[in-house]
Amino acid sequence: MSKRIFRAMMGVTLTTLVVSVALFTAILFPYFEARLANELMNELAYISPNVEAEGAAWLEQLPKGENRLTLIDADGTVLFDSEADPAAMENHADRAEVRQALAEGTGQSSRYSETLAEKTINCAVRLSGGQVLRISSTQYSSMALLISMIQPVLLVLLFAALIAAAIAYRLSSRLTKPLNEIDLEHPQVNQAPYEELKPLLRRLHHQNRQIKEQIQQLKAQKEQFTAITDNMREGFLVLDPAGQVLSHNSSATLLLQPDRPLEGRSIRDIALDEEFLEEVQSAQAGEHSERVLPLHGRMCQLLANPVYEEDVLTGVVLVLLDVTEQHQREVLRREFSANVSHELKTPLTSIAGIAEIMKNGIIAPRDIPHFAGKIYDESQRLIQLVQDIIRISQLDENNILDAPVPVDLYGRAGQVLAQLEQPARDAGVTLALRGEEAVIQAVPAILDEMIHNLCENAIKYNRPGGSVTVTVRADAAHVTLEVADTGIGIAPEHQSRVFERFYRVDKSHSKEIGGTGLGLSIVKHGAAFHHAQVELESTLGRGTTVRLIFPEAAETA
Repeated sequence: MSKRIFRAMMGVTLTTLVVSVALFTAILFPYFEARLANELMNELAYISPNVEAEGAAWLEQLPKGENRLTLIDADGTVLFDSEADPAAMENHADRAEVRQALAEGTGQSSRYSETLAEKTINCAVRLSGGQVLRISSTQYSSMALLISMIQPVLLVLLFAALIAAAIAYRLSSRLTKPLNEIDLEHPQVNQAPYEELKPLLRRLHHQNRQIKEQIQQLKAQKEQFTAITDNMREGFLVLDPAGQVLSHNSSATLLLQPDRPLEGRSIRDIALDEEFLEEVQSAQAGEHSERVLPLHGRMCQLLANPVYEEDVLTGVVLVLLDVTEQHQREVLRREFSANVSHELKTPLTSIAGIAEIMKNGIIAPRDIPHFAGKIYDESQRLIQLVQDIIRISQLDENNILDAPVPVDLYGRAGQVLAQLEQPARDAGVTLALRGEEAVIQAVPAILDEMIHNLCENAIKYNRPGGSVTVTVRADAAHVTLEVADTGIGIAPEHQSRVFERFYRVDKSHSKEIGGTGLGLSIVKHGAAFHHAQVELESTLGRGTTVRLIFPEAAETA
């Protein structure tokens, strides 16, 4: 561990040094370049008045310096150069700094030589006579500057690396020394050298204590086995080869409901069901058997396993599992499948019948739009049914891919009511929205569907001239959406079942107004998905109120 700490500290230190040197060089080089260009322009400002007064003759009498001076005519002809013969030099009219000076009065450019790793800074100024005076200076590139300083840079890096190595070695030793001195036999929390190690030492201490307890528990294995089986929800019985009860737990007693204690009795005297005895006999014959059978009003799964010792049957183990709930779910699933089949068959039969009539040419041409509308209506009903079934399945399996986000419940309710304005107007029902803004965590698509189903039902089962009022209110702990109508109401005996799938209070009326019978079931499952409560209040002939109570408001930005 100390080696890893040492390597990590050295890596961080050296990387920081190298990056700092590179950044230092990259920042300083443009700064020096700008300073040099500024100095060259200042020098031109001092020289240009003399050149305007005396021309090239004044330049010829200047001693040769570090910077190169060039006088260029307006047509690009070189009149003077401090380092070369003007007659041998090419025309400079195409030079960037010359063109800029002729156009703007001053010009500046830079040219880089990869061969010499040098960069030339050129500054030019236009004289009153139209001529251009240029001054040039050469500086090393940042890479060349860094290479020229490589020896002192390496020395600095080496010195810094040695200091970093010494510090890293010392720190890593100091960090790991307390860890090596921990007493793992007694890892008390107050001995932790670092605060971060307290959870680890606490777990070690807890594990040591668990190991000691397990060793002690092994000494009382029989008592432990009895305690475990007595606390099992599954019934557990051990029989000898003849079928006498050797051991059992309390769950077996509850499931078998014997008239007297089980211990020492024959299983034939306890289980009166012939199927139960058949499974026991199969196990006594050396076969594993398993069956679901009714037992005192409940459905139980019986597992019967033979126990062998050196190929000799020494007993039978019976396990009874209460699968009543699973059985009921399976019954509900079969009912759901049957209802789905029936609901799908109805629109499909209607569509097929109308299509067959149209195919045989029995329908008059003027009636075709009417029957086509019927096909369209039935297909839309079929599509809505499939969509509702898919949504119910997704909610059942908790297979919702969208994550909950902050949603304004009041705004969503307003959008849904806007979509239902035309159906409400056709039904002669007035819509109203009351309350205030309230933000909750929800999946928008599911929330919209819940609100839509509630409001749509309130419109469908209303009276002409009735009203639907949606109210949103929030307090410190809850956000409530309330949909109240003045419709036909729901009788008390139906109120507990209206959220079941495909359940309709008045099937004839429901058929007239349409719907899939899954709307309120989607509301119920959607509320469960959002951890919300559903409350229903209804008075027959006066109206219905449904409330969705969400657990808390979300924080708004």
